[in-house]
Amino acid sequence: MPTPSSTPDPAAVAAAATAAEAAARLGAVRARLAAAANAAGRAPSDITLVAVSKTQPAEAVRTLAALGQRDFGENYLQEALPKIEALRPLGLVWHFIGQLQSNKTRPVAEHFDWVHTVDRVKLAERLAAQRPFHAPPLQVCVQVRLEDEPGKGGATAAELPAVLAAVAASPRLRLRGLMAIPPPEDLPAAQRHWFAALAGLFTEARTAHPDMDTLSMGMSGDLEPAIAEGSTLVRVGTALFGERLQSGA
Repeated sequence: MPTPSSTPDPAAVAAAATAAEAAARLGAVRARLAAAANAAGRAPSDITLVAVSKTQPAEAVRTLAALGQRDFGENYLQEALPKIEALRPLGLVWHFIGQLQSNKTRPVAEHFDWVHTVDRVKLAERLAAQRPFHAPPLQVCVQVRLEDEPGKGGATAAELPAVLAAVAASPRLRLRGLMAIPPPEDLPAAQRHWFAALAGLFTEARTAHPDMDTLSMGMSGDLEPAIAEGSTLVRVGTALFGERLQSGA
């Protein structure tokens, strides 16, 4: 009969199981990313994996960080800010990927490293004015609306040049590229259609902004078609964390 000192600690057992599951999920996603990059004749190291940690507790982020994951994406400020503060000693890179409202630009400018959802000149101007001078420039992707979908943000193709110019004009911002959330599609060919459309806009925009280097597109269900069309940054949540928890934000 085991002595009390040799009895496994249930909390430790649970933590080990959680870490093992996280490692398996992360390994599987990295394998998918590498296979997609190789199939497209690209280097896997050229593609950044952003773990979308919205609705996930800080400990779930900490577990992935211990496995080497550095970039994390958040949609909801109320939920994200305490997480960022709690995990600050880890030196993680935080991406704001939720729809950005004018009255919430200050905390994004103050606490995030990247923002992917700038779609109006006004947002660019506010972020630039509110970015702390002791911080490096905020890395910015301009969100593009590829189809007229109710409730979805993004600049139209006609609006895009003005938004890009506003971001590029500020020394407190660094224009990195474009982001889009395409209409939901089940077939890879249909998914590639939308990603190709964004890639085309990216190529056009680089005529005026040749330093742009980021195409933020692709999620758990469509990262392979996105990488085939040139994505340099994929935003993956469900495949890394499992089904989303209920958000209080």
